[in-house]
Amino acid sequence: MFDWDDLRHFTALADNGSLSAAARRLGVEHATVARRIAALEEAVGARLVDRRGGRYVLTAEGERVADHARRMQAEALDIERALRAGRDDAEMEVSVSAPPLIAAHLIAPHLAALRERQPRLRLHLLGESRTVSLARGEADLVLRLARPSDATLIARRLGSVAYRLYASKAYLDARRPEAFEFIAFDESLDNAPHQVWLKAVAGDRPIRLRTNDLAIQCAAAQGGAGVAALPSFVGDAAGLELALPDEAAKIREIWLAFHRDLRDSPAVAAVAAFLADCIRPAGPTRPRPNGAG
Repeated sequence: MFDWDDLRHFTALADNGSLSAAARRLGVEHATVARRIAALEEAVGARLVDRRGGRYVLTAEGERVADHARRMQAEALDIERALRAGRDDAEMEVSVSAPPLIAAHLIAPHLAALRERQPRLRLHLLGESRTVSLARGEADLVLRLARPSDATLIARRLGSVAYRLYASKAYLDARRPEAFEFIAFDESLDNAPHQVWLKAVAGDRPIRLRTNDLAIQCAAAQGGAGVAALPSFVGDAAGLELALPDEAAKIREIWLAFHRDLRDSPAVAAVAAFLADCIRPAGPTRPRPNGAG
């Protein structure tokens, strides 16, 4: 009989595509994932992965095992959610996944208030750019910048955030708009709505810096590297100025989602209400004139 924990590590590899990604998902070293998969193969007497130049590719047998494992994992998570939802107290841990800057700027400053309101609740706040799976139990609640389409989720629009074009005062004082240079996400996020908007506004003007992290874009704009599309609550807090104050903002909706099996959980309901209180005041603000405080 194989070790169920070995199967969990193998499923993480199947779902995340690489040893390193599976290790990050599980919070272990990648060598641990490799060792667990080797133990599973030995226990079942089958080769589940091809090891090609440092990459792990599932064999046909591995694909079949992964399909069974996912169904088993889904059933186990259904049981866990049903038991959690039936608890009548809030003494439990609730995990929330949110975009890093939303987690840092809109949620973290209010955590003391949540502790006062729910002293028995333990919150696990994850600042993540990736789309986590609620069905696989990667979080209990998520905040996303688009409405989830999964029919197993309960989704609620909490508010919206305005993306505007920001730069340092020194940068804006030194050049006219036609000479602006831009800071953008890398190609992995070229289809993000605020990236598409930035590129349309930039037109023929150059994108001089690309990065996968919005905090890096903000720091680069503070340092005078160019114009960045930032949430207004980020650009304003960083002391940046509106580069094109007459340009209409790009509005993105902020959605809260959790699995429908948790709809009767008092702890999840308490955290959902807390997140709504954090997000609603962060709606779009009116543009400030260039140079205004």
